[in-house]
Amino acid sequence: MNLSDPSLRRRDLATLGAAAAVLPLVGLTAGPAAAVPAAAPAKAGGRLRLRPDEGGVGAALDVALTPDPRVAARGAVLRTAAQSTDRFALLGVTWAAGAGQVRVRVRGAGGAWGPWRSVPTLRDLPDRGTAEARRTRAGTEPLWVGDSDGVQVEVTGAVERAVLTLVDPGDHPLDHAGDPHDPHDPHDTVDARPERHRSLRPRIRSRRAWHANPRLATGKVKRVRTVEQVHVHHTATGNDYRRREVPKILRAIYRYHTRTLGWSDVGYNYFVDRFGRIWAGRRGADGERDTRGAHTLGFNHTSVGIAVLGSYQEVAPTPEVLAGVAKIAAWKLKKYHRDPLATTLVLSHGSDLHPKGTWVTLPVIDGHRDTNDTECPGQLLYDALPDIRLRTARRIKKSRR
Repeated sequence: MNLSDPSLRRRDLATLGAAAAVLPLVGLTAGPAAAVPAAAPAKAGGRLRLRPDEGGVGAALDVALTPDPRVAARGAVLRTAAQSTDRFALLGVTWAAGAGQVRVRVRGAGGAWGPWRSVPTLRDLPDRGTAEARRTRAGTEPLWVGDSDGVQVEVTGAVERAVLTLVDPGDHPLDHAGDPHDPHDPHDTVDARPERHRSLRPRIRSRRAWHANPRLATGKVKRVRTVEQVHVHHTATGNDYRRREVPKILRAIYRYHTRTLGWSDVGYNYFVDRFGRIWAGRRGADGERDTRGAHTLGFNHTSVGIAVLGSYQEVAPTPEVLAGVAKIAAWKLKKYHRDPLATTLVLSHGSDLHPKGTWVTLPVIDGHRDTNDTECPGQLLYDALPDIRLRTARRIKKSRR
C-alpha cells in the first residue's frame, strides 16, 4: 500500500489533518513478538518532518505504514525501521479494518532509545450510529511519550491501511501561567450566580486554559437530556508529568481525537490531572451545558465522562485525584437528583459487553470497564471508586445543610 492508492486518499486520510508520509515495515515473523529479528536502521536523511496545524501552536504527521509484500500469514508480526523524526510527544496507530496489537519504542529528544511499550487498544468511543462513529478508525489510544525525536513501531495482527500519527502539541507562552493554589488563577472559569446555586460547582480550568485550537472542533454540540451516570476513565499515559505539561497533553489528545479519529471534539467531558485540578474537555464543559461525549461506547447518551490523566493499572490515584473526580460527580449528579451510592437501569445503545437495546443495571458512578471490554480506568483507580462514591455523597449532603 502506498499513497498513490486513491482509495487510501479518499477514505482513510480524509479526516487526517496533516500530510502523510510512508514508513515501510521491514521486519517480519510469524512467531511471538520476542522472536522478531532486529530491524534494519532507518535510511540516512529519512527524518520524518511534522507539519504545523493551522490555527494552533502544534504540528503533526500521519505516516502510512506500508506492509512488506512477503508477509501474508495472519497474525504475523511487522516491525518498522527505527526512524528519526522532528520533535513529537504523543503517538497513536489507527487502521481501516482488522484487529491488531501495537508496541512502540521512542527515542527521547537528544537521548537514547527507550524500551518497547504496549499501546492500549482504543475503547473510548462514540456511540454506534452517530456521525462520529461513522468517521472513526479502529486503532490505539493516544500515547503520551514526552519530547521524542525517534520512533519504531511493531504491529501484531491483520490490519489494513495502518497509519502512525505523531503529534507535537507545541509550546504556548501561557502554558505556565496560573498558580493552582492562587484563588485568582486565570485558568479557572468564573460563575457569577449566587453562591447557593453554585456551591457544588468546582473550579474548572477552561478550554482556553489549555489553548484548544478552535479550528479542530467541528459540527454542532449535542446536549444530553439527562445525566444518569458518571463514567470514570484513565488516559493510560504516564504518571510523572509536570504541572506545566498538562495543557500540552490535553492539546495532543484533542488533536488525535479530532483529526486522526475524525471526532467532532475531544471525547471526554472533563479531565482531572494527578494534582487534582479539573479541566474542561468537550465543548460545553466550561459552562452549564451537559454535552454528549465520545468516551463510553453505548452509554454516552445519558452520562458524563471524566478522564484522569495517567495510568492506574499499577499506580494508585492520589487523594487529590479522588477529590477532583468527586467534585465533578457531585455537581452533575445533584443537578439531576441522582444518588451516587446507588445503581441505575440504563438502556445500552450497543457496546462490546452489552448489546443494543439491553437494559443494564450499573452503578451511578462506574468505571469504563463496567460498560466495555477494557481495563480502563486501571485496577487501582477502579478499586478506589467506592471511595469516590462516598466523597461524592458527602459533598452533596453537605451542600443541603
